Amino acid sequence: MTTLMAQPLSAAAFTPFGELLEITGQPDRLINQGLCGRYHDRAKLDFGPGGRAGISLFDAQPRALPYTLDMVERHPEGSQAFIPMHRNPWLVIVAEPGDIPGPIHAFIAAPGQAINLHRGTWHGVLTPLHAPGLFAVVDRIGETANLQEHWLDLPILIIGE
Repeated sequence: MTTLMAQPLSAAAFTPFGELLEITGQPDRLINQGLCGRYHDRAKLDFGPGGRAGISLFDAQPRALPYTLDMVERHPEGSQAFIPMHRNPWLVIVAEPGDIPGPIHAFIAAPGQAINLHRGTWHGVLTPLHAPGLFAVVDRIGETANLQEHWLDLPILIIGE
């Protein structure tokens, strides 16, 4: 079994897979009588032909590090955003593109960090590291199949720092 060290999630490291959604720096504009900073248009949502945006709520069971990864999935018809409804770190697993997943990358998302996966990005399942595992998920709703799974020949053990 291969061992992979999860790295802190950063915008630069995550760019090939999607967008990191977080509040950094000055807001793009102030709204609500100057009492709210708006960090505007942070993700490229893509719902493909025949799809529409949907917001679902997920309640995932917490996992622990070390974590054994044996399957990744992707959504070829649309992007998928994971927005935690908690203030805990969580595990983000992605793979480089291809008909089968390329090299795997693992990140620890800090409290306040959310992600938007580009359409077709191979990724691990939702992996909260603490309860509650509550997430709002913005993704494609449509009639066509939008899930492909790939079981790894050899599992990968993901460890923390």
